[in-house]
Amino acid sequence: MQKKTATKSELLERKIKRDPESRALAALHKGIKNLPAKRQPHVSLQLVADLSKKLTRATYVALSVTDTHDRVEGFITSGLNNSELARLSTPPQGHGPLGSLRLDGRPVHFENVQNHAKAFGFPSNHPEMTAMIGVAIWVSGSVRGALYATDRKGKRGFNLDDELMLTALASHAGRVIEKEWY
Repeated sequence: MQKKTATKSELLERKIKRDPESRALAALHKGIKNLPAKRQPHVSLQLVADLSKKLTRATYVALSVTDTHDRVEGFITSGLNNSELARLSTPPQGHGPLGSLRLDGRPVHFENVQNHAKAFGFPSNHPEMTAMIGVAIWVSGSVRGALYATDRKGKRGFNLDDELMLTALASHAGRVIEKEWY
């Protein structure tokens, strides 16, 4: 029996399916097509949060939008039901482990966020979490938010592929925030 040789197009398609950024952008493209043409920015940001959760296999994802003084003015989640979200007294302000991300814009990755020296500032009724990965949301050269995922389902923890997918989705979130939020 003769083995079929893959065409260049098929090889490229396989490579794209393995590339984390391409997977994130393809999922984003498909998701945007299902959104209404005229929408509020939180609808587009909810898509980013939902795709982040799905692609990284996270239990929870949160996307925060900050003002020029680094105060949270928008908070989008995926993985919390409405009653869990309602029980949060206030959105997390990012003073703890996420604080460095918002200061220097570099991604953060914690195997156990509870062991971090600055693990404080979670609002009351905040869900328990262990592993966390987060990336900055950049708007006009400044960090204006964060996208982070917690507690990956399955046997392996978060890795570079997850970071690359979150970074690609955070880039889109930055454009939404720049054009539609302010």
